[in-house]
Amino acid sequence: MTVEILVPDLPESVADATVATWHKQPGEAVARDEVIVEIETDKVVLEVPAPDDGVLEAIVEEEGATVLSKQLLARLTPGAVAGEPTKDKTDSSEASPDKRHKATLTEETSDALSPAVRRLLGEHNLEPGDVKGTGVGGRITREDIEAHLAAAKDAPASEAAEEDVAPAAVAARSEKRVPMTRLRKRIAERLLEAKNSTAMLTTFNEVNMKPIMELRKQYQDQFEKRHGIRLGFMSFYVKAVTEALKRYPEVNASLDGDDIVYHNFFDISIAVSTPRGLVTPVLKDADTLGFAQVEKGIKELALKGRDGKLTVDELVGGNFTITNGGVFGSLMSTPIINPPQAAILGMHKIQDRAMVVDGKVEILPMMYLALSYDHRLIDGRESVGFLVTVKELLEDPARLLLDI
Repeated sequence: MTVEILVPDLPESVADATVATWHKQPGEAVARDEVIVEIETDKVVLEVPAPDDGVLEAIVEEEGATVLSKQLLARLTPGAVAGEPTKDKTDSSEASPDKRHKATLTEETSDALSPAVRRLLGEHNLEPGDVKGTGVGGRITREDIEAHLAAAKDAPASEAAEEDVAPAAVAARSEKRVPMTRLRKRIAERLLEAKNSTAMLTTFNEVNMKPIMELRKQYQDQFEKRHGIRLGFMSFYVKAVTEALKRYPEVNASLDGDDIVYHNFFDISIAVSTPRGLVTPVLKDADTLGFAQVEKGIKELALKGRDGKLTVDELVGGNFTITNGGVFGSLMSTPIINPPQAAILGMHKIQDRAMVVDGKVEILPMMYLALSYDHRLIDGRESVGFLVTVKELLEDPARLLLDI
């Protein structure tokens, strides 16, 4: 008796998904709740766990395949032990090496190789017949290709010396072609949509970060001891932005056709860089959170983003976005609006610069602020006023506590 492993229920706004990575291959033992495959949508990566202990019998949809909700992915033999072959595996093990090799060629002609395997073969200029397959039915796996390449590297140096210099030179200028992930495609679509469908304009200002840096230095140890998390800059940014949004509701609004939608809540999207691409999880009701809650919320979202565990609910919504390119060393940029939001604030690297204060030159830690906004909804008065408010709140953080 076999158990079918199906695509989980996809979110309502997601039509289909792509099989991203198989963590197990046919014939391998799996434990209950162990993640065996990752399914990638244009929003999140879904992990599919094993429903029971057993052996993965067969993979129905290879990496790169497009699948729908509840579609069959693989079959699992519950209670089986790795090394006890099923009928398919017995037939494969009893076949001679020549038969397995022929089976591999037959599978290649019928496009049975996975996209990952075909890509590796193409990258290393290999034909299916060059590699001996050890998978089910003689199928070539990634491990087979890696073993073949390792064996080639261990060949005697004399054989390597006899090779033509021209192919080596060509190899040094080789290209690598990989398909875009669904998330990267979605990011590209949204960025292009923002550029083409909004009247985007960016205004700049700069802020003296010395007061915040001194405040953090003075209370960092006490804050961490009391709340169990370090006091960072992002909590100041979020609180300053939230207060500025209260004063300039146009910046917290969005366009819906010919209507302007004013939001009376403050859900702040935080741009997070992940191995799969840039995502903007949402810190909900930021106006009700204290500094420690903001820091913990941002840390939790960043860790989930890094591990690919963000849910759709954590990614949708958001009235305003904050992106901090300063962590990568960016001194200035023009961030792109995150539709349907009306504005985005870019923070940058804090750098010592010579500034004139009361007629005297002082060295101060300065940071550029960049506000990109949709000019269809926000005029210059509101955009500049908003940015100046953020600047004043950051330069005098006591205002955040006194609400002035």
